Amino acid sequence: MGRTLHYRGFTLIEVMIVCAIVAVLAAVALPSYFSYIQRSKIIEATTALSDVRQRMEQKFLDSRTYADATAPKCSDLATAASAKLHAFTLSCSGVDVATYTVEADGVSGSGMDQFKYSIDQADAKKTLGVDTARGWSAGSGNCWVTRKDGTCG
Repeated sequence: MGRTLHYRGFTLIEVMIVCAIVAVLAAVALPSYFSYIQRSKIIEATTALSDVRQRMEQKFLDSRTYADATAPKCSDLATAASAKLHAFTLSCSGVDVATYTVEADGVSGSGMDQFKYSIDQADAKKTLGVDTARGWSAGSGNCWVTRKDGTCG
């Protein structure tokens, strides 16, 4: 009587089926993950914009001007806030006695280079640019777009 050998392990078909299942799961999960990462970077930028605006309002209460002739300068506040960001840089424009605008520009190489947001002395929040090539919608532009469908947060 001959003995039959029983090998333990996986067949090539079983391994291929598992690889196909993992590939399908990755194809579904990765776009959602990248969208989540982009949204977190946007929230980081809009939080920094709000912080600079708050500091500019404190400056106005103290000196009755937004002008850079009195400390702290808008550009200094923007530079300090930018140092904490990885995907955006902040800058000031139109700074005078009664007005200012702070802009957040996406950094090239961070996946956010098409994104641009702003806020001014009247608390007007604007989306100046989004990555339309990756399916982002600019929405109305009179708010900070934080989701691909153009909704504001």
